[in-house]
Amino acid sequence: MLSPTPRAVHPGAWWLWAIGLAVAVSQTTNPLVLLLAAAALTLVVMARRTDSPWARAFRLYAVLGAVIIAMRLVLHVLVGLKWGEVVILPLPQVALPDWAAGIDLLGDVRLEGLLAALFEGLRLATMILCIGAANALADPKRLLAALPGALQEIGTAIVVAVSVAPQLAESVRRVHRARLLRGDSARGLRAVRRVAMPVLEDTLERSMALAASMNSRGYGRRGTTSPARHRATGALTLGGLLGLAIGSYGLLDASSPDWLGLPLLVVGAALGALGIASGSGAVVRTTYRPSPWRLPESLTVGCGLLAAAAALASTRWEPDAMTMPLAPIGPPQLPWILTAGLLLATLPAVLTPPPALTRDRTRRTTSTAGSHA
Repeated sequence: MLSPTPRAVHPGAWWLWAIGLAVAVSQTTNPLVLLLAAAALTLVVMARRTDSPWARAFRLYAVLGAVIIAMRLVLHVLVGLKWGEVVILPLPQVALPDWAAGIDLLGDVRLEGLLAALFEGLRLATMILCIGAANALADPKRLLAALPGALQEIGTAIVVAVSVAPQLAESVRRVHRARLLRGDSARGLRAVRRVAMPVLEDTLERSMALAASMNSRGYGRRGTTSPARHRATGALTLGGLLGLAIGSYGLLDASSPDWLGLPLLVVGAALGALGIASGSGAVVRTTYRPSPWRLPESLTVGCGLLAAAAALASTRWEPDAMTMPLAPIGPPQLPWILTAGLLLATLPAVLTPPPALTRDRTRRTTSTAGSHA
C-alpha cells in the first residue's frame, strides 16, 4: 500500500477508472469477461467504499442490472427477433397490423437468440455497475468542488442526478428503521403505501436543504465579465463541440478523409479546453480543502485506461474471444489481453489509501473498545 494514512481519493480518479472499465466492457459480450469485470468492480468497491449514503447504494445498481437483464429477456420473448435452430419454448406467433410491419409478438423462442439477448443484457448491466462503482467510491460533493468553474451549472445538475439513488436508499433505510421502532411490521402492498410517502417527503426535504446550502455558498453566482469575453467563450466552446463531434464521426467512418478524424478531434478538444478555461474565469468561488491529486490517483486512472486499452487491443488481436460463439453454440474463449487488463483494474483496492473513518464509526469503535476493556 502506497499511502497507509486514511484519506479520500480524488473523485475524478474514481470516475475516470470506472469510465475506463465501462469502455472495456462495452467491447465484449463474452460472459466470462463480463463476470470478471463485475467481480473486479465489486472487489474495489468493497475494499475502498466508505459508510456514506452514496456508498451503500452500490447494491441498488446491482439490483438494477439484474432487472435490466430480466427485462431484456422478456422483451426478446415478446417482440425480439427469434433466430437459431434449437427451439426451447414453442409459442404461438401473433402478427401485428400493417403499420407495425416486421414486428411479431411471441413466436418460438430459440436458444441462440435467447442467449444473445442474455449476454447483451449482461453487458449493459455491467456497464451500469461501473457507474454504480464510481458513484459508491466518489463523494459527489467533492466531485462538484473539483469541476472547473465553467462546468459548474451542468456539474451541479449531474451531481444532483447521481445523488438521487443514494438519497432514496438512505431515506428507505431511515423510514424502515423508524417503522420497526414503532412496531410496524407490515409487508407487501400495505408496507409500500406506508413507506412511499415518508420516503418522498424525506427526499424532498433533503433536496431543499441541499439547494439552500448551495445557494448560501454562492453556487450559480458569476463575476463581472465583458460581452466580448462572453462571445469568445461561446465561440470556443461551440467550436470545440463541433470539432469533437466531427472528429468522432471521422474516426468511426473508415471512408472519411484522414484529416477528418484524429486531427479534428484534437483541435476540438483544444478549443473546448480553451473555452472551459475562459468560462472558468467568470466564476467567482472559493474551495475549502481541495482534493489532492497524488500518485494513488494517477495509478487508479492508469489502471482504468489500461483496461480500456486492453479491450481495444483484444478486439484487434483476439476478436473471436470477445464474443460468445452462438452459431454453433460453443464454450467461450478467454481473451488474455483483456483479462490482464481487468486484473490490473483491481489494483486500486490496494494502491489507494483506505477511506477516512466518519465520526459515527469512530465513536462506535471507541465505545466498543472501551466496553471490551
